[in-house]
Amino acid sequence: MNGFEIYKKMDDDVQAIYRSRLLTEILLSLNDGSKKLSQLREITGSTSQALIPKLRKLEADHLIETKGREYFLTPAGKIVASGIADSFVTFWTINKFKHFWLRHYLEGIPSPLLKEIGCLYESEVLKDRGMKILNVYNNQLKMLKEADHIYGISSVVTEVYADAISERVKEGVPVELIVPLHVAEELK
Repeated sequence: MNGFEIYKKMDDDVQAIYRSRLLTEILLSLNDGSKKLSQLREITGSTSQALIPKLRKLEADHLIETKGREYFLTPAGKIVASGIADSFVTFWTINKFKHFWLRHYLEGIPSPLLKEIGCLYESEVLKDRGMKILNVYNNQLKMLKEADHIYGISSVVTEVYADAISERVKEGVPVELIVPLHVAEELK
């Protein structure tokens, strides 16, 4: 069964969460840890009268539970809330970098990496509007030499890049790269 078929079978439950600002906000806020009703009122800007029916629905769906005066996610609720959070981060990332995604070939990115595209939400797209083609290269080298962590994807590497990355590794800077095998051999 594909995603659309599952959506059609589960439409009421799924749509209820996404349609209801309060249901979504409750799940997302509890995803960060348990909360009291007063905290949920503050976070959502809603009244107890508005929140309590939503909390009861989530309890009936076995997505949240109460202990004492605190609400928290059940194990199933954690999975659902995490999926909701991931979907919002993915949408945020796509919208934030809309012009980048429209101008680049994404079909070559492996599917498992596309599913994690939301991890780029705190990234930034670097551009060099100058006419000097080496400006981008030199700026990237400068950033490598000043970075407190290095995460990247590259299909090519120059000797100078490899040396800069090697120096940063020796300095204890965390480095995570996704590269083809021939580039990994060069970096090694």
